[in-house]
Amino acid sequence: MKILFTGGGTGGHIYPIVSVAEVLLQTSSEPVDLYYVGVPGVYEQQLTSRGMTVFRVASAKLRSGELLRNLLDVPFFFIGLLQALWRVFLIMPDILFSKGGPGALPVVLACAFYRIPIIVHESDSVAGFTNRVSGKYADAIGIAFATAKESFIKEGMPEYKRAAIEHKLALVGNPIRDIFFMPGDTAAKTDAKRLLDFDPAKPLIVVIGGSQGSVRVNDFFMSIAEELLNRNIQVLHQAGLNNAATTQADLAGIMQKYSDTFRRAYRIVPYFGQEIKDALLAADIVVSRAGSGAIFEIAAMGCPAILVPLPESARDHQVKNAFEYASTGAAITVEEANLTKHTFLTQVDKLLADSALLASMASAAKAFAKPDAADVLVQEILRLSKK
Repeated sequence: MKILFTGGGTGGHIYPIVSVAEVLLQTSSEPVDLYYVGVPGVYEQQLTSRGMTVFRVASAKLRSGELLRNLLDVPFFFIGLLQALWRVFLIMPDILFSKGGPGALPVVLACAFYRIPIIVHESDSVAGFTNRVSGKYADAIGIAFATAKESFIKEGMPEYKRAAIEHKLALVGNPIRDIFFMPGDTAAKTDAKRLLDFDPAKPLIVVIGGSQGSVRVNDFFMSIAEELLNRNIQVLHQAGLNNAATTQADLAGIMQKYSDTFRRAYRIVPYFGQEIKDALLAADIVVSRAGSGAIFEIAAMGCPAILVPLPESARDHQVKNAFEYASTGAAITVEEANLTKHTFLTQVDKLLADSALLASMASAAKAFAKPDAADVLVQEILRLSKK
């Protein structure tokens, strides 16, 4: 069996592909050959280490309000389409699994041309351009947020079209690494804090700014670092690969008048690898942007969260993700424009003073998470590949 994957080269596209591929290799009763055609970006090793053969194609990106750059990208789209037609012809897969994003649409169109079954998965609450177009050719569409349905079913659409799309739509969640689905209790939280060299008797806030970090989130936390520590709140702050050194220098300047013991309660790391599991397990509160991957990882670990969505995200999807997730009771959303010392510290004080509220948020998070997302998608891949 030959399975083809595609998806733009960000972690939000690639990590779900990796999760699905891992389950597929464990589940299939027959030998499976895995291929990726698209734009893997810096994540190519994540794919090849799972035995996936990777081929690159040229890509174009549709940018809102940037007509000239969009026009300049048109030739790259058609180059990518020709490359995809040739590569798909040589592979001739049994099925395509597409995550959308740059480079994915040519592969979807090539597979549609060869009448290869297509599964599209949308991680966010509002679908991007590639997935909206790809959905027209898909045999099945998986969505992570219920409101994403509105991206594929438009108001005024003929009933027969609406029925056809609803038939192939399913709310499946977002496939994430299985390390996040593990039991967590008070003892596990205490052990995780000790493992990370934090005081288990004090609350811990974990800040996740993404792999590159967020300068604005970093600067905000530097402005409240002393107040958090004076409240006996510990902080583990992922500042990002590009920003950790600068943020660490800022923190050193702020903390130079304090003792080593006081300073150790605020720790900066560039990036969480596998340690993200222990960090989330130890966290009393997580502060994060509102990408789908981050939300579903936080939910899987049952972490109460304060979400600060990226205001410039495409189609405002992070704001929409954040508010849809917060509506379950698992998180509080604070938009960046409203992120002030008073607002944030008031929310933190309120949460840490109410253990019942934290427990309720943790339960709501677990209820939102869908640990079988990858399994459901794999079963659909296996079913459609035999059509």
